[in-house]
Amino acid sequence: MTALIELSNVDKTYNQGQVNEVRALKGINLEIAAGSMVCLQGSSGSGKSTLLAIIGCVFPPTSGRAAIAGKQLSRLPDRFLTLHRRASIGFIFQRFNLLPELTVQDNITLPLMPLGVGPRERRERAARLMERLGIGHRAGFPARQISGGELQRVAIARALINDPPIILADEPTAHLDHALSLAFMEIMGELHRDGKTIILTSHDQLITGHPAVERLIGLNDGMLHVP
Repeated sequence: MTALIELSNVDKTYNQGQVNEVRALKGINLEIAAGSMVCLQGSSGSGKSTLLAIIGCVFPPTSGRAAIAGKQLSRLPDRFLTLHRRASIGFIFQRFNLLPELTVQDNITLPLMPLGVGPRERRERAARLMERLGIGHRAGFPARQISGGELQRVAIARALINDPPIILADEPTAHLDHALSLAFMEIMGELHRDGKTIILTSHDQLITGHPAVERLIGLNDGMLHVP
């Protein structure tokens, strides 16, 4: 399989040159194949969220090379990182990061707003995703009025609204019970079969041991290790 994501000797240092400097990643060399499903493991402070953020074009590495589909993220200014992120990455956040007063439909379509997608197309894209994820009946509900499992599905729909090739999920089952965690992984398995590249961070054995997860990547003190 072709490497979609390539990291070469990647370092990330926060507060560089200051007394509170933290070297979060140290010499990361990693390739992730297109269409694969992998899980980043590690204790709090191990660097997995920082690694996910670099892959997700949130910020570039301090040094080293990070590339998606051959495009070197480490050389892109912030504006172009943002454009690349909008086109290529779908995020599913641990606490969903939805706007509680907006409707389910409006939360899902938010990523389309900066792209100039018209209202009709926004509604049509959202309707297809809500139908697929079983939340179409909640389209007009404010996000604050729906259940935790429904919130998770709204967050998934928002991540998929641009049909990105890469889905990133940071501790996605941390606030879900066992049944909802299983349902989440069923959806991830479907997306994986659709050809999406999926990268999760998790301590949850339901995720790390799930048959759809093809590879575990361990981090410890900012460095890769075999789990």
